Amino acid sequence: MNAAAPASNPPHPSILPFTVMCVGMFIALLDIQIVAASLQDIGGGLSAGQDQIGWLQTAYLIAEIIVIPMSGWLTRVFSTRWLFVSSALGFTAASALCGMAWNIESMIAFRALQGMLGASMIPTVFTSTFHFFPGKRQPLAAAVIGTIASVAPALGPMIGGWITDTLSWHWLFYINLVPGLLVAAGAAAWVDIDRPERGLLKDADYLGIGLMAIFLGNLEYVLEEGARWNWLDDAGIRHSTWAAVVAGVLFVWRSLAYAHPIVELRALSNRNFLIGCVLSFITGMGIFGTIYLIPLFLGYVRELSAWQTGVVLSATGLGSLLGVPCYIALARRGVDTRWLMAFGLAMFGLSMLSFSRITHDWGGDQLFWPQIIRGFPQVFAVAPAVTLGLGSLPMERLKYASGLFNMMRNLGGAVGIAICGAILNDRTNLHFERIASSLNATHAPLGVTIAGMQARLQQTLGDGTRATVASLAELRQLVYREASTMAYADAFLVMLVAFAIAIALVPLLRKVAPQGASGAAGH
Repeated sequence: MNAAAPASNPPHPSILPFTVMCVGMFIALLDIQIVAASLQDIGGGLSAGQDQIGWLQTAYLIAEIIVIPMSGWLTRVFSTRWLFVSSALGFTAASALCGMAWNIESMIAFRALQGMLGASMIPTVFTSTFHFFPGKRQPLAAAVIGTIASVAPALGPMIGGWITDTLSWHWLFYINLVPGLLVAAGAAAWVDIDRPERGLLKDADYLGIGLMAIFLGNLEYVLEEGARWNWLDDAGIRHSTWAAVVAGVLFVWRSLAYAHPIVELRALSNRNFLIGCVLSFITGMGIFGTIYLIPLFLGYVRELSAWQTGVVLSATGLGSLLGVPCYIALARRGVDTRWLMAFGLAMFGLSMLSFSRITHDWGGDQLFWPQIIRGFPQVFAVAPAVTLGLGSLPMERLKYASGLFNMMRNLGGAVGIAICGAILNDRTNLHFERIASSLNATHAPLGVTIAGMQARLQQTLGDGTRATVASLAELRQLVYREASTMAYADAFLVMLVAFAIAIALVPLLRKVAPQGASGAAGH
């Protein structure tokens, strides 16, 4: 009788607090990419270079990555309600600081603070799903949070582009103030899942927290800055690499040896959870990596405005919205979740193949269908990972494991952005040298092109020497544009390989039955 009772309850007691928490998760995820279409505007406003502005997303992600694994422990210490409330308030305050940033260094610091303080809103929604919607409702609830996890980053650039062009980039952050306060108030009023256990503060693994922060922080620094400083040829990169390796090994040892670890690495002994974490990592690479690449291409190669870039990127959000009802319909029909996930990953990989054919003149028309193909399967790739990965664990381990699971997706995003940045840097230089070396006196079309440029520029400048210099500068710009476009194609191909690996892992997953109400009650 007890197991069936929740199914007969009216839905509204669970839906209201769940909705409030989902809104908090949405704005936290939205803010990762809300700056994507406005990177050029923010960089110009803060006098920052292209190599610095990537940190506006990476700093947010890496701060989230450090805090998210601790969310299970923080939830038990402060309770789900008050952790969510404090996270929403902290996120709101940090958003205000981002809007008031005076240079790129302060903006990066405030973005990191924003990601750190708002991080706990994400994993607490995942674990609360199993409490609010036990049994057969779980796949539908997983579809909802899967939709948010995929649609929010996709909508970020479009919303951000509109705000930047209509108001200013400062309002990308001020726009969070009212929703953040409302979410905090709603969570305080309606979220009631557990009680705080302040005694856990005495046995907390503070050494493990420090090792994890050193490991993840240095790892991200190496990935982000390695290409710029020629990797291990630079002393700073070498030192950070060693710090990441040593701290990472010690962190793993500490987590496995300590009685009350901050991150439940032992959950990785569960095959479904381990594979789910890997798939979540690769999906994060695809979601965040492409939303990093496309705005850069549109801004620096096509020279579109923030609003124009956001409009082009809106196709991804449209594809995501189209995929949601299809996923829900198939999940309700009882289609094997593993098949749904394989379909989502395959479609994602197909979109990477489509993007790899990019040329310098691609705009909204050419990018429309590749983005639809990328957006449509996102819920297929994200939601099944929740059901198959987290759903395979007992409820008493769910809080701690959820932090690790969500960290993997965001770590994938941070690593994906860093890898894409490194590829753009290295491969642009490589392609530029190859193209430039082929442009010599024996290249007949080159002579015709330069002669045409000189004739056109001489009419404007009225001086043959100045026209020659200007034509060579224009030629260099054309070569750089083509080299840069080829580097974007290379980055998409690397992600295609990652999704091919992900597809090969899906058959190793075991089918998981939804957890019953009795398990949820123990949450």
